[in-house]
Amino acid sequence: MDRLTSLTAFVRVVDSGGFSAAGRKLNMSTTMVSNHVQSLEDRLGVRLLNRTTRKVGLTEVGQAYYDRCIQILADIEQADDIAGALQSVPRGTLRIYTNTHVVQFLSPAVAEFLATYPEVKVDLTIGERDVDLLDENYDLAVRMIPPRDSSLIVRSIATWRHVLCCSHGYIEQHGKPTLLADLATRNCIQHVNYPFKDEWRFVDRKGAAASVRVSGNLISNSGETLRLAGLAGVGIWMAAGFLVRDDLEAGRLVRLLPEYRPVELTMNAVYPHRHHLSAKVRTFIDLLVRHATEQQKLINPYS
Repeated sequence: MDRLTSLTAFVRVVDSGGFSAAGRKLNMSTTMVSNHVQSLEDRLGVRLLNRTTRKVGLTEVGQAYYDRCIQILADIEQADDIAGALQSVPRGTLRIYTNTHVVQFLSPAVAEFLATYPEVKVDLTIGERDVDLLDENYDLAVRMIPPRDSSLIVRSIATWRHVLCCSHGYIEQHGKPTLLADLATRNCIQHVNYPFKDEWRFVDRKGAAASVRVSGNLISNSGETLRLAGLAGVGIWMAAGFLVRDDLEAGRLVRLLPEYRPVELTMNAVYPHRHHLSAKVRTFIDLLVRHATEQQKLINPYS
């Protein structure tokens, strides 16, 4: 029999003074209550209760066992209360992993989250590698492309597009491309996580798909390295719009081939479990979605 149920039955018998009364409180038959107590006694090899036709009383061993059972059941109830509270109100430490170029989008949401829920701590790690959420004990990752692990849960936060751009210095030295096909002969610097690898994909003004194969002398998983190379005139770059928004507005970078829009992608919240998702994770993801709506211009310069 289930040991916890047997402990509960034993305590209820003592508290209510009999098997029948305990059964009524537990919505259990008198016979089943008796069987649970008998199971405990058999397991322990001692008599816990003195039974007569009129009443039930504790033996000396039974009294000591009862006192410990009361504490055990109280601890379990407290544990249930704590778990329930963690599920309803954000508490504890939220461990997040994200990429360097996503931080400017993520930071305002983290600040609001901490200000709104003072019982929460955030452990935010920034990097460019492909982390294992389970093995490294992360609650959540915020990524620009879907994960390779299909067992993870993916929730779309926002849509975004790359921007095809280069510096004025590059144009002065190599000329401005006028056709999409021109990119095939240019030095194109690339992010290693671009989902279509060396095939840069676009949509023209009529909504038709278009693409071009590119190559270049720099491929990196660091958005900031690519940005600095782009600003230095190293090559043409398919940049995340939110990463170069300020550079475009300041004129440090120039948007190329505006008649072609890079295909739309999604920013994703990735987490290990769908069932019993903790309040801290659920609430933070909801907050991210709201921030994404408010900052859509930052995320997607074409919106």
